[in-house]
Amino acid sequence: MPTEEEKTRPTADRRTARRAVAGRLSWGLADQAASSMTNFAVGIYVARSLGVTAFGVFSLAWLTYGVVLNVARGLATDPLVVRFSGAPEASWRAATARSSGAALGVGTALGAVCLLVGLGLGGRVGPAFVCLGVVLPALLLQDTWRFAFFAAGTGRKAFVNDLVWGVALVPAMVVAARVGSVAAFVLAWGASAAVAAVYGCFQSGIRPRPHQARGWLREQRDLGYRYLVENVSLSGASQLRAYGLGAIVGVGAVGAVRGAELLLGPFLALLMGLSLVTVAEAARVLRRAPHRLGTFCLLLGGGQAAAALLWGAALLLMPGRLGEFVLGGVWNSASELIVPATLGVAGAGLGSGAAAGLRALAAARRSLRCQLFASACYVGGGLGGAALAGTVGSAWGVAAATLCGSAVWWLQLRSALREHHRGGA
Repeated sequence: MPTEEEKTRPTADRRTARRAVAGRLSWGLADQAASSMTNFAVGIYVARSLGVTAFGVFSLAWLTYGVVLNVARGLATDPLVVRFSGAPEASWRAATARSSGAALGVGTALGAVCLLVGLGLGGRVGPAFVCLGVVLPALLLQDTWRFAFFAAGTGRKAFVNDLVWGVALVPAMVVAARVGSVAAFVLAWGASAAVAAVYGCFQSGIRPRPHQARGWLREQRDLGYRYLVENVSLSGASQLRAYGLGAIVGVGAVGAVRGAELLLGPFLALLMGLSLVTVAEAARVLRRAPHRLGTFCLLLGGGQAAAALLWGAALLLMPGRLGEFVLGGVWNSASELIVPATLGVAGAGLGSGAAAGLRALAAARRSLRCQLFASACYVGGGLGGAALAGTVGSAWGVAAATLCGSAVWWLQLRSALREHHRGGA
């Protein structure tokens, strides 16, 4: 007969595991809150300082950074999180050194491309891209430390690192405001990230090893190259939509869309904060209780979608004077996009739950198919809507495309779970 202690031990173990998961998710939210508040403050400061047209130029540089960031994540940090979450410390340290070296290599190579493109473009846009090329290696290294810390289960270090970036950003923004150009703001943003990137080396006690980047890419090529295409199709779709919207409607329309995204900033902070830890947590659920993975992903995606709808409802009730205080001249055009932007973010939140499950299952082919379909819908809906009804039409087209993409993510996760259960049986 089992003793009373033996009967209660499984329940106590489950409670301990739940507290550990809640702790890791909490640090993910705290870290993303710090990161997103930094990005939100930069966006608001630039919008109020430079106006809608210059803010559109800054948004183009920001979106380009997003594309490069997703390249680095696909090749360097995504395989690190999938394969080394909860790994022994020695394995994690060796993998992190190579992963961060790969991120630095990507930043240097694509930064040189941005610099050359900026020199060729000239005008208003060119200087912003030149400065972006200079600061890209630091931006990518800082992002790598965040994912590495969460893979190790030490999200507190990622939070502290983002706080360091935010503190360094304050004097940098003051100097940029005195200069009064988009290029100055890009440099200030990147220079403060460099401070946090260097601090991350001291936090981890790890020195990035760019000379081992080729070995890392070769070892992780079964996941890395698929995640690269998947990530780039996502950010590339946003970039194509921005460039197309600027060509069809005007650069001011890009600023309006970015303004609507800033209004949704607190919820996007939640979405991105969870994304830092959801793949690692889904991988842990898969190892410990595979039958619970589907439920975990459903709760994750449904909760994010509901939170997005609640935040959008709150924005609709916000007084116009408050909106003008936050966004200045960008408010009038951005406020027209609140409803479709909210629906689009809700669809993305719902789909992210399924995406975490597919990543945990290492079903790279399925997730790649989903992302390519969703990206094609995003570009088609965004540009088709812009051609038909301008900026508002583009926002509604993106919302419809995102909801369709979310449905495909869930269909693929269901099929992948069935395959996994049959294989386990």
